[in-house]
Amino acid sequence: MPIISNLRRTVRRAYRRTVDLSHPARSPLGSSVVNCVVYEDGARQKGACPAAEAVRRVRKSGDGFVWIGLHEPSAEEFAGLAELFGLHPLAVEDAVHAHQRPKLERYDGTLFAVFKTVRYVEHEELTATSEVVDTGELMVFTGPDFVITVRHGRHGSLGPVREALEAAPDQLAMGPAAVLHAIADHVVDDYLAVTDAVQNDIDAVETAVFSEQSSRGDAGRVYQLKRELLELKRAVTPLDRPLKALAAQPLPLVGPDMQPYFRDIADHLSRITEQITSYDALLDSILQAHLAQVTVAQNEDMRKITAWAAIIAVPTMVCGVYGMNFENMPELRWTYGYPLTVGVMAVACFVLHRSFRRNGWL
Repeated sequence: MPIISNLRRTVRRAYRRTVDLSHPARSPLGSSVVNCVVYEDGARQKGACPAAEAVRRVRKSGDGFVWIGLHEPSAEEFAGLAELFGLHPLAVEDAVHAHQRPKLERYDGTLFAVFKTVRYVEHEELTATSEVVDTGELMVFTGPDFVITVRHGRHGSLGPVREALEAAPDQLAMGPAAVLHAIADHVVDDYLAVTDAVQNDIDAVETAVFSEQSSRGDAGRVYQLKRELLELKRAVTPLDRPLKALAAQPLPLVGPDMQPYFRDIADHLSRITEQITSYDALLDSILQAHLAQVTVAQNEDMRKITAWAAIIAVPTMVCGVYGMNFENMPELRWTYGYPLTVGVMAVACFVLHRSFRRNGWL
């Protein structure tokens, strides 16, 4: 466990040192190949070489493995690697076309893992159309002497992971399974970071909804945040089963010494899943509270409108009676008839207004 803890700290430091690894420049090794490196005894071998030569070196020495990183390869670009490493056509199709759920599949002596990568989209203020969570995909082919990573999207670079592993040769010497573990750990750490960032948005929305300046447009912000949280949930929740398989099931490339590390990641993922579920429930409560506030405000408006309508009805009724132009009207010829009528209307309106104010309608 100390090796894993040191590796995590190294990954975080490497990530902070990385200025922009979201979309690295293409390597001269190929239009989609980001990196192709040979590792022996936990050490990176000098010099870059094509995949075929790297595999030949590894298999000739009988020690070490090759790690090839690709970014959004086309079917033609990936065909050569698929033939070289004997990858299953179904896994190759999934890796090229993406849009897969997180999963773990076994093809002969190769493990094929799919991870959903996530990134928090910074924004000054959450609106009804703000993008909060951006997702991508990361596929990992793990074999006895190779690791092939295929990345889709403009984030989720494995540069920090590679740097951290190279700084921990004891961990890297454990072979391709150690790389798979480091990638899974990095992905889950990103989940945690994004989840914590989303919590800040939830707190801001909650404060706005229950403030005196709450507006009816807050419902759109809450709903948009629920949609973004659902996208995060779709990335996190399906990964639970693959991690449990890596932690408990007997697999040819994951030995008993590596399974406790995957159990640790699975435990972290479970806590993140529970956190996301609690956020979703909290947003439901915030949305219901906001709708209740809107309903109360509408009722308040209707009561005020009704009260003023009742007050205005009194002079309207009196003026309507005296506006019918009959000759025999009460006090029609009396000198003080007009002031008396106006006074009666004023007193009636005052009494009604005071009564409504006392009852909280105005």
